[in-house]
Amino acid sequence: MREVLIIAGEASGDLHGAGVAEQLRRLRPDVPLVGMGGERMAAAGVTLFERAEGVVGFAEVLKHLPAHLRLLWRVKALLRSGRIGLLILIDYPGFNLRVARAAHAAGVPVLYYITPQVWAWKPGRLTMMATVIAKAAVILPFEEPLLRAAGIDTTFVGHPLLDRALTMPDQAEARRRLGIAADAEVLALFPGSRAQEIERHLAEFEAVARELQRRRPGLQVVVSVAPTIQLDASHVPFPLVRAQSFDVLRAANVALCKSGTTTLEAAVAGCPCAVVYKTSRITYAIARRLVTIPHIGLLNVVAGREVAPEFVQDAFTTRAVADALDPLFDPGAPARETMLQGMDEVRRTLGAPGAAARVAQMASAMLPRETVA
Repeated sequence: MREVLIIAGEASGDLHGAGVAEQLRRLRPDVPLVGMGGERMAAAGVTLFERAEGVVGFAEVLKHLPAHLRLLWRVKALLRSGRIGLLILIDYPGFNLRVARAAHAAGVPVLYYITPQVWAWKPGRLTMMATVIAKAAVILPFEEPLLRAAGIDTTFVGHPLLDRALTMPDQAEARRRLGIAADAEVLALFPGSRAQEIERHLAEFEAVARELQRRRPGLQVVVSVAPTIQLDASHVPFPLVRAQSFDVLRAANVALCKSGTTTLEAAVAGCPCAVVYKTSRITYAIARRLVTIPHIGLLNVVAGREVAPEFVQDAFTTRAVADALDPLFDPGAPARETMLQGMDEVRRTLGAPGAAARVAQMASAMLPRETVA
């Protein structure tokens, strides 16, 4: 019985990989699952050969390159072993596209779930992707026609956040779970899911929170911690909540979010936010030359306009971000109501729940004949 190999490189990929693994085990309990991921994939029944630790940014990747090359060598050896009947890749393009090429060379079919954001940068990757990817499962509606035009067999499966949203609590229940008073004003901080993001963002997020507490006495602050991050509570002046992002967003009045999936989570949860990002100067200089879209927050990318204000690199200052967040706390304020309306529009474009089940069905149909009971 050949195995299904699932590779996810960071916290969000681990979450989505776990969802696919759970659904695939229901469909095909006879097929062993192995992979690279985190605690959620392990809990879903995936035998991990490597724990995921995402790295982002050009300068940051260079520092981790030797470890990445050693890991890539291990994955290539596994693909050549004859043990793998199907490879499922989840996001993490810098590493996973290399793995896709290796799988193609080894004759292992590739299902890519949450494909590289070629619409933002490196559109030339589409030609290579069409060569090495058998099928793509995309989570943003505009990606399906883009990839199909490049010759990639692509299906829009809906956004996986919608599955988690099915059990999302209301504000009262979220606050009860987190021990927050029903009448409190609450700011949620989402500084990132990678170690270097925390390093660059956390102190500046704290500064924004302190400024807002100065302006709004009694404001409570909660820090959401990704499951892949080890954060010492003694070094953070606010309560930490691990791996409960929707609870935190539903409990909060306003959120400060690092650019990424969290901005879509905020939209689904209906929590007004500002979007920020800071990286190394080398990475930023290179990215400015390569990125071809006007927005970095997925919320704004999907909307096709600025729903939530963005503050990138030097524009990310305490005063500027605090000024943007401050009016969002006031119920009925025009800035808050306009943002909530935009978030609702984005939420309706994300498809229907069941993304993981659809990907698992695609995977089951792709399994080679000898792995089918």
